[in-house]
Amino acid sequence: MHLTRYTDYALRVLIYLAVKDQERATITEIAETFGVSRNHLMKVVQDLSHRGYITTIRGKNGGLLLNRPAEEVSLGELVRATEQELGLVECFRDSNECIITPACRLKPILNEALGAFMAVLDRYTLADMLGRRQPQLAQLLQIKE
Repeated sequence: MHLTRYTDYALRVLIYLAVKDQERATITEIAETFGVSRNHLMKVVQDLSHRGYITTIRGKNGGLLLNRPAEEVSLGELVRATEQELGLVECFRDSNECIITPACRLKPILNEALGAFMAVLDRYTLADMLGRRQPQLAQLLQIKE
């Protein structure tokens, strides 16, 4: 399975904001820290805001903040929200034209594997991703504690 860059960036934004705790961050700051496109990150941030993961504050002293505690941000929920296509192979999709679909056992096997993958993600939160490594993450992200 391959997660999209969109989901990767969403995870990075949330990790960054969780490490900063209640200190505001900007899109530019996050984009520069990770060396990613500011324009692409703007789309991710807008979506995260729309979905209630973050709060965006406009103006001179504006910025981004987590909208809920890191302990309440489920990784499984986030991946389901940000991944447009969880269909691992063609037969998962409405446009399936694979001729062996009626007799093939691949779809139920991959469906079970995908369920197991998502079940593992459902057991973890954003807070679990930080754990005791929050000081090390802060140092790597050049965030002053």
